[in-house]
Amino acid sequence: MINSGDTAWVLISTALVILMTPAVGFFYGGMVRKKNILSTIMMCFAPLMVISIQWVLFGYTLAFGPSHSGIIGGLKWFGLIGVGQLPNADYAATIPALAFMMFQAAFAIVTPSLIVGAFVERIKFAGFLVFSILWATIVYDPVTHWLWGMGGWLRGMGALDFAGGIVVHVTAGFSALAIALVVGKRMGYGKDNMEPSNIPLVVIGTVLLWFGWFGFNGGSALGANGLATSAVVATNTAGAMGATVWMILSWLHRRPSLLSVATGAVVGLAAITPASGFVDPLSAMVIGGVAAVISYYIIVLRMKFRIDESLDVFACHGIGGVCGSLAVGIFASKAINPAGANGWLYGNPALLNSQIFAVAVTAVFSFAATYILAKFVDRFVGLRVKENEEMVGLDISQHAESIV
Repeated sequence: MINSGDTAWVLISTALVILMTPAVGFFYGGMVRKKNILSTIMMCFAPLMVISIQWVLFGYTLAFGPSHSGIIGGLKWFGLIGVGQLPNADYAATIPALAFMMFQAAFAIVTPSLIVGAFVERIKFAGFLVFSILWATIVYDPVTHWLWGMGGWLRGMGALDFAGGIVVHVTAGFSALAIALVVGKRMGYGKDNMEPSNIPLVVIGTVLLWFGWFGFNGGSALGANGLATSAVVATNTAGAMGATVWMILSWLHRRPSLLSVATGAVVGLAAITPASGFVDPLSAMVIGGVAAVISYYIIVLRMKFRIDESLDVFACHGIGGVCGSLAVGIFASKAINPAGANGWLYGNPALLNSQIFAVAVTAVFSFAATYILAKFVDRFVGLRVKENEEMVGLDISQHAESIV
């Protein structure tokens, strides 16, 4: 039976998550050089168009349709045939199936936007469009089915992911590293000044992301209930702790920059995503803080090896997602969510084993599939812009626009 309160909350949460897609554009746009701000925002915004269409046509049925051996959903619900205003009790018994579909669409849309940070300032817009559609189909949709689809094989093994730590952040983070290696470094990397050009824009993006994350995690309860409230509290706590710890680390090494606070907040929010519906506020605080420390030093290591994964999607989202997903295996409690499981601290070490396996499989699959896919797109469409186009900036060379 449809519950109007649950439906309203999920629709509001859907709008909040949709807002995160342009928010990622602001967050990334402020980090690039002035000549590439519009290009970066455009690439982050584009999935709202193309993935919305892909999801309605076949993305949703591949992710959530009747399972084929636990690997993929098939095409039974192609074009949303059979997905209507009545609930699908397998996924959400108190809201219309279309509401659940649209909420999940928001996740599918924002995830390719996250990957954009890996290759800003040097990628062709046409190549990105082709890549994002293929990536959503080949990487995102199957992994979503594995963990969230009825009959998904990782779900059947007991792996938990409340709001997308594995499905969204691990896939995006490890895919970002793979495509960055294919595309290569920016011209002048390590020599030219590539400092962020607009920190206020980064902060605007961060604030909107934090705001949207309440729908991202709270909405994943799929109802206006106590679990949604618990998820929102855990989300805010982890985000605050991530920002605080990152600020302290940057203070110890140099100065407490505004950029450091923004980055740490996103890491804390990414880390709590898989655990938000399974852990209490104190556990959320630990998760946000530990993830911030690990991600911070992963960036230090990345810089040491001179890998131009430009805006550290791997460190922030990939490693944040890994930390949070493994933390589920430690801190999860059925007292918070009876539909979940107890973790290692509550007498169930088997859950940690399931989380380790799910994270490892998803990370390896995402990296390998994306690397091959990027090579394919580069061969037949092209990923890297020409040198003169990169020098003049992608705002002009790709979009014939400028902020000045």
